Amino acid sequence: MTMARIVSFFVVFFTSVLVAYFLYFKPEEDLPIYQPSQLNPALVDPSAMRAEDHRILDFELVNQIGDTVTLTDVEGQILVVDFFFSRCATICPLMTQNLQRIHDRLDPQMPVRILSHSVTPQADSVVVLNRYAEKHGAKPELWWFLTGEKKEIYKLARQSYFSCLDEGDGGFQDFVHTENIVLVDEKGRLRGFYDGTDSKAMSQLFNDLQFLLKKKGDKS
Repeated sequence: MTMARIVSFFVVFFTSVLVAYFLYFKPEEDLPIYQPSQLNPALVDPSAMRAEDHRILDFELVNQIGDTVTLTDVEGQILVVDFFFSRCATICPLMTQNLQRIHDRLDPQMPVRILSHSVTPQADSVVVLNRYAEKHGAKPELWWFLTGEKKEIYKLARQSYFSCLDEGDGGFQDFVHTENIVLVDEKGRLRGFYDGTDSKAMSQLFNDLQFLLKKKGDKS
């Protein structure tokens, strides 16, 4: 056998091995499932730190069309979650614009819901949120702007989604202001954290959302 044939044989052999590896042995790509102990401790309420199978908490809030909604109403859906307030003039407008871009690329029939929680619910009434939603072309089938009890919203931010520093009690002087957007799968598990003011991070969020949708579709 000539040297050329020997080289050709090994090239074909190793190519076949690599193809077989990627087809049959390479682990399936996936997104991480975040547990409280894996996050920055400054974001995690001590009572949740030891949880080994964290799922988002139940809630009872009101959306921009006046419907009272709970966790049951988004059961089986993939969630994109943020915290904002309508009169914010700094990071919130940019976050909302970036979420609008994602919203506009989704079909209302998809099992996806964007949940934007007002951190100033005393000012963001249903009427105010409905006006805000209309300004951004938000379809209620895809995107809810939520108001309700301040303590409950702040508890969700700190003990359910871990999207802001674990400081404060949800009282009058407490104030949450965070650029974090959280991706939650259909089982209520935390799958990603993104800077809502950063275009690259939001592109990654959209890609990760598409990945979860495809994976959910493959299972159904």
